[in-house]
Amino acid sequence: MSASLTTPQHETIQLLAKAGTSVWLDDLSRAALDSGELSDLAERGLIAGVTTNPTIFHQAITGSDSYAAQLAALARLDVPPDAALRQLTCTDVRRAADVLRPLHGTEGNGMVSIEVSPHLAHDATRTLDEARLLHWLVDRPNVMIKIPATDAGLAAVTDALAEGISVNVTLIFGLRRYRQVMEAHLAGLERAAAAGRDLASIASVASFFVSRVDAAVDARLPIGHPLRGQAALANARLAYELYEQTLDSARWRALARRGALPQRPLWASTGVKDPAYEDTRYVTGLVAPDTVNTMPRATLDAVLDHGEVHGDTVRTGYDEARDVLRALAADGIDLAAVAGELETDGVARFQDSWQQLTRDIRVALSTTAPTGERPRSV
Repeated sequence: MSASLTTPQHETIQLLAKAGTSVWLDDLSRAALDSGELSDLAERGLIAGVTTNPTIFHQAITGSDSYAAQLAALARLDVPPDAALRQLTCTDVRRAADVLRPLHGTEGNGMVSIEVSPHLAHDATRTLDEARLLHWLVDRPNVMIKIPATDAGLAAVTDALAEGISVNVTLIFGLRRYRQVMEAHLAGLERAAAAGRDLASIASVASFFVSRVDAAVDARLPIGHPLRGQAALANARLAYELYEQTLDSARWRALARRGALPQRPLWASTGVKDPAYEDTRYVTGLVAPDTVNTMPRATLDAVLDHGEVHGDTVRTGYDEARDVLRALAADGIDLAAVAGELETDGVARFQDSWQQLTRDIRVALSTTAPTGERPRSV
């Protein structure tokens, strides 16, 4: 059910926007599209974009019969499960892009993201092919193709941007990898500029994951340790410092003069994993100019209900963030190693969700009777 709009709720979103943070929804389903819930959130100014991932689609498709009619038609056409899955997800993303199209503008808002198959995470060539295919299938100017920040994924990011495809670089956990993401973005835009493309039409965000970092680091620290719950915000704040340094580079300034949009940091995985923590900490603790915060619905509702926004909470915390990382290192926590493990685990989780969803769709397609009955819900 859509949260009812009250003045305090609207003020919270306005305060975030005034400080430079755009609110996106990390969720999408056919039910939210059919009911008008997504339109309602967008029209009332509560969200300015949508992100998806394989797990979100798995939950949406297996948790509803809203996809039954489309599955039945695909089954009668003997469409294989992989292709059917693409049709189901692209249909939702296309519809969401149409809902958010009025918000699409020069600031890079109004975007909807769809992810390449996670099984291609270590294949640069096929990742680029999939990015092109999704770009063609959705066929909307406000679609972003999500590509994981693996070594192979980064090569595909550069190639996709060079072709004018907007990209959401996902599964970023560490500072070293984030530097590589920003390099891939600059290189892609430079190639796009050399090819004469309109740089103002190419949007990109870098999805820097937050709560999973705290979950991983906290598991390595004893209960009651003063550094528990400190790693994620410190890590993200120092990532933003790197972003500022990139904006101050000669390479970026040359691209900006040609109309390029900055690759905004997008705070992802903002739902709190530990119930002992304040449920808005990864929103209110990461407010800064030119940022996006994509929230699962429960986090968005919490922010609207009791989130307190007090301006920039990132740029004033660089020294403290460095102190946290030094203290973690002194306690034997190698944050770079943690980030590498989280990247591997993140890819594996999305692969598992995609594989299970493909199996469920295969079963649903196979249970459609020749007479054209609707398949059972997957």
